Amino acid sequence: MMANVWAVIRREYLQRVRSKWFIFSTIGAPLLLAGAMILPTYFTSKGQEADRTIAVVDSTGVLADNLLPRLEEAGFTAHTVPWTPDVSAELTQQALDGEDLGGFVLLNAETLRSGHAALYVKSSPGLTRRLALKSAVAQSALEAQLTAMNVDVGALLKGGDLDVQLLTAEGGGFENPRFLTAYMGSILLYMVILIYSVAVMRATLEEKTSRIVEIVISSMKPWHLMLGKILGVGAVGLTQMAVWFLSGAIMMLVGLPAMLAARPEMGTMDQFQEFLPGLGLLGLFISFFVFGYFMFSGLYAAVGAMCNSDEEAQQAQFPVMLFIIIPFIFVMPIIQSPTSSMAVGLSLVPLFSPILMFARAAAGAAPAWQVGLSFVLMALAVVAVAWVAGRIYKVGILMAGKRPTLPELWRWVREA
Repeated sequence: MMANVWAVIRREYLQRVRSKWFIFSTIGAPLLLAGAMILPTYFTSKGQEADRTIAVVDSTGVLADNLLPRLEEAGFTAHTVPWTPDVSAELTQQALDGEDLGGFVLLNAETLRSGHAALYVKSSPGLTRRLALKSAVAQSALEAQLTAMNVDVGALLKGGDLDVQLLTAEGGGFENPRFLTAYMGSILLYMVILIYSVAVMRATLEEKTSRIVEIVISSMKPWHLMLGKILGVGAVGLTQMAVWFLSGAIMMLVGLPAMLAARPEMGTMDQFQEFLPGLGLLGLFISFFVFGYFMFSGLYAAVGAMCNSDEEAQQAQFPVMLFIIIPFIFVMPIIQSPTSSMAVGLSLVPLFSPILMFARAAAGAAPAWQVGLSFVLMALAVVAVAWVAGRIYKVGILMAGKRPTLPELWRWVREA
């Protein structure tokens, strides 16, 4: 048995990882993404180096001290110049003469009142740099006004804080960075489970329509072939995700610090680290992918076995697709209210768990016992799907002609 299954696994795995499309999507996609992120930032920062040095002219006498540190954080090299009636003309001449001055910003009473300032530069700054400068001026003006009122400026400018006290021990938790991680992870799970499950269906249908399966079945049992296909395609998916995760880790450890060093106005590493998943969450992602893939790949293998053409398969797979589309539709409502009865109930449905329970767990709202229970239920569902799909596969893989009706499928399951 294992020799037959291993032979199918090896064939399915090698056939796919050697294809040009797999190589491009696995290696080329991360490289293109890294290039799209880093190269524009690098060339833009190089082109704006001369424009980073600006002078700050503060006629109020209270804004410059607050503004300079913020400008440094935003990537500018700033220094103060005392205000005089002729300072604007002098600085304009310096900038035009190329004396290492990209421009200057004028602060006055209107800046202190409404945050409105004037920036004089040789070339228009990029949108990100302009927004960073605008924010720095507004925050500096607000800080000056609040300091005069004896207000805790630092706490207010950070957006304040909110202590959430749960009324139950199992109320979960929810924060914005976790929201983004849960949502993006659920989308990725939806995509990879669907892509590789459909790949199993297409591999089955391809062998059936080419009549190769009749030769293969003569040397092994049908469910050995189905198991080998599922494991082989699943191994391809795990390989691709491993490369993607490794590439992402390299980009986060090497590319992101370099990008932030070139464009400080985009933020700090601390801000980005809030959105990065930890090893525990990555382990949950892989686990939910494996269970979700085994459930749906079995169903898709059965669809491929009972159909005779791509057109039939496209129609027959719709009921199966509903079980993966429905949880995807509920991702956003469940992340927004992860401890509701609806969220708990739907996330424990085995076919919905890979997407919905992961979303709740990533949002920090799923207790450990619920996550564990979902894995137990998914394991039972894998066994049930394998039993039903295996019987349909056993009969359907050698059947030709009209696509079977539901009563005929039930007869296959009972008599196989």
